[in-house]
Amino acid sequence: MKKGIHPRYMPAKVTCACGNGFVTRATVPEIRVESCGQCHPFYTGRQRMVDTEGRVERYRQRYRKFDEQAGQAKGAAKTP
Repeated sequence: MKKGIHPRYMPAKVTCACGNGFVTRATVPEIRVESCGQCHPFYTGRQRMVDTEGRVERYRQRYRKFDEQAGQAKGAAKTP
């Protein structure tokens, strides 16, 4: 192998959003993850909503006006 072209392989601290952490080896010194073996729904058996970068909230805000319009249309149809 050529010398000097490969990245340095060093110990890396992995930190989960739940607070769990462990040490492994990687080319970067620190890795942040949003779910690990201690909190992932597949391993724990508990259902959990994983919201990445606020996508769920943005979806709800975007379609909230359609829900409100549908509710007003239903209310108007019931009024004699």
